[in-house]
Amino acid sequence: MSVEKYLKPNVIHQIKRLDLRAQFVVKGFLHGLHASPFHGYSVQFAEHRKYTPGDEPRTIDWQVYAKTDKYYVKKFEAETTIQGYLMMDLSESMDYTYRQDLTKFDYAVCLAAALSYLMVSQQDPVGLVTFSDRIRASLSPKSKRAQLNNILSLLAKARPTGKTKFRESVNQLAGMLRHKSLIMVFSDLLLEQTEEIEALYRLSHSGHDVILFHVLDEAEVNFPFSGTCLFQDLESDLNLNTNADQARADYLRAVNEYREDLAKRCRQNRIDYVPLDTSVQFDKALTEYLLTRRTRT
Repeated sequence: MSVEKYLKPNVIHQIKRLDLRAQFVVKGFLHGLHASPFHGYSVQFAEHRKYTPGDEPRTIDWQVYAKTDKYYVKKFEAETTIQGYLMMDLSESMDYTYRQDLTKFDYAVCLAAALSYLMVSQQDPVGLVTFSDRIRASLSPKSKRAQLNNILSLLAKARPTGKTKFRESVNQLAGMLRHKSLIMVFSDLLLEQTEEIEALYRLSHSGHDVILFHVLDEAEVNFPFSGTCLFQDLESDLNLNTNADQARADYLRAVNEYREDLAKRCRQNRIDYVPLDTSVQFDKALTEYLLTRRTRT
């Protein structure tokens, strides 16, 4: 089997151990980098930064643009160590899948595990925070090899339960931060009030780098349902019985508008927004991580 196949969620599902899942995802990803803009991974990643007016157009990395739909300029300077936090949503809505092999939570955990593997491999300190209505567990950032085992152990034991209180959890994390950090958030963002996400904007304006991995189930994005269906909110007792065929157009319009609005507001607040669903290969998220690494002074 080609190593690149381990970037596919339906394949990684067959691997039960989280440490092996992380390794296979990263190895598949690095295999794909050999002919990509990220030269010399064994030494360091090539640095990319966002294109700004005045940059030479010839320095734009068009291969990265084709993958991310964003303009980045190639640089090859050494990078300093970056401190990262993985922030994992444990609310009950994450424990959903319609026909994919991985739930939203499983998918997000695989990504977080792979990113942990990458950061520790680069000797970058990485920590973990899990949350639902509040922060459930936390690990301070460290770069030692043992930290990877600590993170994977905590992720493997975590289970989605309870409601989301996004703002309170992000504010709790903000109070824990002592240094400028890279905050990587994994959530479906099914929030009662969309204003709750403004807590992330405050993190960004405080000087932290933020990547928001917005993880939805493939069915939540494409709405493959038909006929009369009963829909249940996993975080409440709300049930909705409706004709899926009649609701499809309005539903898809609402989901697309929500994601577009999130993307716009994140851009305005210097946050990297990465829309994902559980059918998307993992390399999209890993590429976004590499592109968001910034030189620290």
